[in-house]
Amino acid sequence: MERRKTLRFAAIFAILALIAAACGGDEGGEGDGDGGGDETYTIGVSNTLVGNGWREQMICAIKAEATASGVVDEVVVINENADMTGQIGHIETLISQGVDAIIINPTDREGLNSVIEEAISQGIVVVAVDQAVTADGAFVVTNDQEEYGYLGAKWLFEQLGGEGNVVEMRGIDGVPADTDRHNGFMRALEEFPGITVVEETFTGWDPSVGAEQALNIITTQEVDGIWTSGIDYTVVEQFQSADIPFVPVVGADNNGFVEQLIELDGLTGAAVTNPPAIGGVGTAIAIDALQGNDPDQTTTLTPEVFDHTEQDQLEELYDPDQQVGWSTYVEIDPYTSYEASAVSACQGPGEG
Repeated sequence: MERRKTLRFAAIFAILALIAAACGGDEGGEGDGDGGGDETYTIGVSNTLVGNGWREQMICAIKAEATASGVVDEVVVINENADMTGQIGHIETLISQGVDAIIINPTDREGLNSVIEEAISQGIVVVAVDQAVTADGAFVVTNDQEEYGYLGAKWLFEQLGGEGNVVEMRGIDGVPADTDRHNGFMRALEEFPGITVVEETFTGWDPSVGAEQALNIITTQEVDGIWTSGIDYTVVEQFQSADIPFVPVVGADNNGFVEQLIELDGLTGAAVTNPPAIGGVGTAIAIDALQGNDPDQTTTLTPEVFDHTEQDQLEELYDPDQQVGWSTYVEIDPYTSYEASAVSACQGPGEG
C-alpha cells in the first residue's frame, strides 16, 4: 500500500524563490521537467555510513529527485564506510570523474573544506546535506540538528517532571550532527537541574549496537528515561526482551518506532522528525544552482515532535509497508518534485 505523505517545514532561511526551475523551468528553457532542455548534469554522491536505513533512504531521495528533474543524466554514488580521510578520497574521485555537482553527508565540519573548495574552484556545485560544513561556497542543507536534540530532550525532561535519571544514546563521536544534537540536549539539560545523565553512549547509528547497549543499561541500572539519536525501535525492543516495564523513550520518525508508539500499551515516547528526504532537497538545490539560479547558501528545516498522545498524527506518519528504519516523510514542499513511490523504487536516471 502506497501512502503519500508531505512534510511542510518552516525554513530558518528564506525559501528558494525559484526552486520550481529544478522541475519545471521557464517555457522552452533548460530544465523544463521533461528532459527537453539542452543541458543535462551528472551528480555525484558521497555517503560514508553503510547499513543505516536513514542513509539508504537519503540516497534514494537523491535519485528520485534527480530523475524527477528531467535534467540529470546520471547519479554516481560512492557508498562505503569511511572516515574523513576516506571521504576526501570520495570527493577527489568524483572530481576526477567530471561530475557537475557533489552531494555529501559530511564526516567533519571543517576537515573536508580544502577538497570541497577545490571542487568548487573547478565549477562543481557542492551541497552538504544532513550535516553542515564551513567551506566557502558550499551549500548547506540540513535538518536543524541542535533543535532535534533540544526538542526531544525537553519533551523527555518534562515527561519526567523535571527529575530523574536519563540515558543519552548518541550517534558517531565527532561528526557534526552528533555534536549539534548533543549541544541541543545539553541546552535542555541546563533548564532542568533535577535531571541526571547516568549513562552516555555512542551507538554509531547502528541499530544492533544500540540494542546491545540499551539491554545492558536497562538490566544493570535504574533509569527513568532514554533519549536516542535515532536508534529508537531497537531500544524499545530490549524492554520487551528483558520483560522490563517501559520508560519514556525519545527517538526519530523511524517507521518502526512510530508503529511502537501506536501499538504498544504502556509505551510513552516522542518521535522527532529528521527526514532522510533532505537528500532530495539538496538535489533540488544543486540543480537550481547548476541552472544559474541563486538558491540560498544555507537551508535549515525545523523538526517537529509527535508523542504517544497524538495518535492521529502518528497514524499519518506510519506506513505498514515501509521499512522499519525508514521515514514516511518523503516529500518536502516546496523543494522535492518526485512522487513518494519513486523513493521506494530508489532508481536514478537510466536505472531500472
